[in-house]
Amino acid sequence: MTRRHFFIEGIVQGVGFRPYVHRLAARLGLSGWARNTAAGLELELEGPAETLDTFEITLRTAPPPLAVVEAVRTEEIAPTGEAGFSIRPSAGGEAATLVSPDLAPCAACLKEMQDPKGRRYRYPFLNCTDCGPRFSIIRRLPYDRPATTMAGFVMCPDCAAEYRDIRSRRYHAQPNCCPVCGPRAVYLDAEGSEQPGDPIALAQQTLAAGGIVAVKGTGGIHLACRADSPEAVARLRRRKHRPEKPLALMARDLTAAGCWCTITKEEAALLESPRRPILLLEKRDPTEESWLSATTRLGVMLPYTPLHILLLDGVFGGPDLLVMTSANRPGCPVLIDNREALEALRGVADGFLFHDRPVANRCDDSLALVWRGAPVFFRRSRGYAPQPVLLDRDATGVLAFGAEQKGSFAAGRGRHAFVSQYIGDLKNAETLDYYRSALTGMLELFGLEPGLLVCDLHPDYASTGEAREWAARRGLPLRQVQHHWAHMAACMADNRLEGPVFGLIWDGTGLGEDGQIWGAECLMGDYKSYQRVGSIRPVLLPGGDACAVEIGRTALSLATDAGCSEAAPDFPRRAGVTALLKSGYRCPASSGMGRLFDGVYALLTGRTDAGYDGQAPALLEALAQGAAPVDLYQPIYYEEGGVRRFDTRPLIRALCAGKAAGASPAALAAGFQQALCRMALDQCRALNPDKLPVVLSGGVFLNQALLEGVTTLLEGAGYTVYTHKRVSPSDEGLALGQLAIGAAGLHP
Repeated sequence: MTRRHFFIEGIVQGVGFRPYVHRLAARLGLSGWARNTAAGLELELEGPAETLDTFEITLRTAPPPLAVVEAVRTEEIAPTGEAGFSIRPSAGGEAATLVSPDLAPCAACLKEMQDPKGRRYRYPFLNCTDCGPRFSIIRRLPYDRPATTMAGFVMCPDCAAEYRDIRSRRYHAQPNCCPVCGPRAVYLDAEGSEQPGDPIALAQQTLAAGGIVAVKGTGGIHLACRADSPEAVARLRRRKHRPEKPLALMARDLTAAGCWCTITKEEAALLESPRRPILLLEKRDPTEESWLSATTRLGVMLPYTPLHILLLDGVFGGPDLLVMTSANRPGCPVLIDNREALEALRGVADGFLFHDRPVANRCDDSLALVWRGAPVFFRRSRGYAPQPVLLDRDATGVLAFGAEQKGSFAAGRGRHAFVSQYIGDLKNAETLDYYRSALTGMLELFGLEPGLLVCDLHPDYASTGEAREWAARRGLPLRQVQHHWAHMAACMADNRLEGPVFGLIWDGTGLGEDGQIWGAECLMGDYKSYQRVGSIRPVLLPGGDACAVEIGRTALSLATDAGCSEAAPDFPRRAGVTALLKSGYRCPASSGMGRLFDGVYALLTGRTDAGYDGQAPALLEALAQGAAPVDLYQPIYYEEGGVRRFDTRPLIRALCAGKAAGASPAALAAGFQQALCRMALDQCRALNPDKLPVVLSGGVFLNQALLEGVTTLLEGAGYTVYTHKRVSPSDEGLALGQLAIGAAGLHP
């Protein structure tokens, strides 16, 4: 007989790993014990050596469905003659294990919920070891019920028997519950008074009548209304102060989603996966459903909790397609507390479908599109966080503070990069408070101890201010990293590249080493250093940040620079902006690609304001979709301070001339995007003759036409192109690059 000690690292808690080990040991006739520790799963097994080998092979190759086994360490120890198998109480110590994201109900739980004879029939909070809430309910490790928001719910005898029964799929399922002992759903009217009757039925009836219902899920609260009612959606937009921004939808199933959208095989698989992100799907008719989105796409997800599934099942006459948008005050994080939501949503919601299970970790819905069969994240959050990104190097002790507008952070431990869930714009005080609490919560949950802090170069970012305060308070070294270098490093880390690489980094704005605003950059380098070798001609931004909202200002600046100011659209403060441009006062120069998109959209359409960040680029992409492009590209470049710049003036003149000649705005928009793709190829040919790997990063590469167009041209010219797969190319993913740069300096 042989006795062997095992230690397993990865996502091994909250995923049914101890029950799995118990059942496997019993099947193989092995004795011993298992327990959770703060660092993973520990067990000792005794039996014939060849049987122990079989156990280890099975454990490595066929773990539980939700588990991620990253390492298995074994050691031969002296046999004890122990009989049977037991699950021991968890051991504390330094936290070093991982936590599963929240995941949608499994098929077995769904079948049980639909069984009229079962004790969990239509129960909105059923779960098992293979599914259900994890990150949103955990407060600390090890992952045991007292360490979760289920601590206040004492299991009834039936649930406790399942919890102890090795044959049950709820064996050691920490959130196990039923209608007798678990969380309870309630329906409140607009004044916050609980209403008698079935909460799901009452909510469905309010929705069917065109009302707005606040719905509490796992990681936060949504506002829901009928998606097929322009009147209901208009009422929601008016009450939420969201006049134009696209609204997310929740569809009963693929059939319901397919009525309005085309769905590929890859999109269907991701929609139905346990992670259940919102996916941007193409409308069947690009001109329809304008009350939901002015673009050619709709953001659609499938129900990801039992409560959502019941809400959309139509049993009591409710619709099969709902708007499901975050419930929050303007610019603030999604609401999670019942009392706070009742106060904040007074006058917004006509009813409230709530429950009494607290949310420990706020987590918005993830948002992605599928490109070449894989997701490209606009937002990586529920279903993915806090599962870490695996790196190719040690990042222990590095804490990266991210950017500002799409705030995020990342912390390292070993080869794991713990990238935060979606946070939001840190200019908002409530969002900054959320950022702070999520940051300290992540460090405490995983036992992370920073030794090096990394932040953006911009001195006025809220994240930079936080990093400086941390450095001063804790006496830690602080490293500031240029914005676009961090983008390049993020894509490298996303693809586990060592470098050197050639980076095409296209985004809105970021402070450059020279104190100027950068944004459409060609960089060469690795995690240790970089060189800026290419860019575009800067445009003056009259009034600075005002141009992000008043895009007519940028249009006038572009047209004036190109010598065709008469082609710029009129707007109320045009005379004053013209004076600013002539004087140069409060006119910072920017090579940002995002601002170029803003100005071009205004030139093509005459629209001079933007309702939300990124609206003009999104609308320009939608405008161009399917149109035959006008050839606008003129490859004119000039050298300035060692940087090869694309001269945008001929392109702007060609756009204005085309519009004056009667060319359609759609064809001109398509031609503009095509010109940028050809410019990317020309810059690569001129600046990357050795054909270093090319990485694409920055929020502009969320434009699918540019992502596909640039990648296709570069690959056709023999370049190897890498894009983001695990974090967003936008500023939300930038913290990963800061972390990788910091790790390269701390752990060469």
